[in-house]
Amino acid sequence: MKKHGKKYRAALEKIEPGRKYDLAGGIAKVKELSFAKFDETVELTVWLGVDPRKADQLVRGTLVLPHGLGKSKTVLVIAQGDKIREAEEAGADIVGGEDIVNRIKGGWTDFDAVISTPDMMRLVGGLGKILGPRGLMPNPKTGTVTFDVTTAVKETKAGKVEYRVDKTGVIHVGVGKVSFENDKLRENAKALLDAVVKAKPATAKGKYVKKVNLASTMSPGVLLDEAAYSK
Repeated sequence: MKKHGKKYRAALEKIEPGRKYDLAGGIAKVKELSFAKFDETVELTVWLGVDPRKADQLVRGTLVLPHGLGKSKTVLVIAQGDKIREAEEAGADIVGGEDIVNRIKGGWTDFDAVISTPDMMRLVGGLGKILGPRGLMPNPKTGTVTFDVTTAVKETKAGKVEYRVDKTGVIHVGVGKVSFENDKLRENAKALLDAVVKAKPATAKGKYVKKVNLASTMSPGVLLDEAAYSK
């Protein structure tokens, strides 16, 4: 069992066992519990009543958080021809074609998001084993395989996040930084929760949102009242 330090244990003592907060109260509590010397990410974890083994119960999607994530993502665009210039003008940090693909094959992964034009997927498709485990593989469903490079780059830079249920039925997404104003964190978290609720599969049975937890990177989490999102 993982042993926690004194600061973590001290924070844990400030949590009333079993108490569930509304979103505003949960955010205030998470800020109170934060003790790290760096600007921690505030993370939302949602347990869903779905069976991820069934294709029709995979909950996934993307959204641009109203107030971003508090950090600028390093965006890589794999393209060719005029799309290279378009990506550069849109603000992409790194742009290239087959040369970039070969660099990634060699182990280079110094970027936070990958966008590819459809005509380059014949090369990018071979990067699945490298990009997949890191959640960086371009996918048409998340808007990262597209000829509309300008929109894709700008949305990613603005704080676009992807949510996807894992094999245990859990979604885990950062919604901002501890330094954010409470209202901005609340609006970001609400936008994500609303999106997850809206994405409820028609085939999901029983209680959909089973548990919701909010925490900063280093601190213990607090439970939110899942009843507000279980409709």
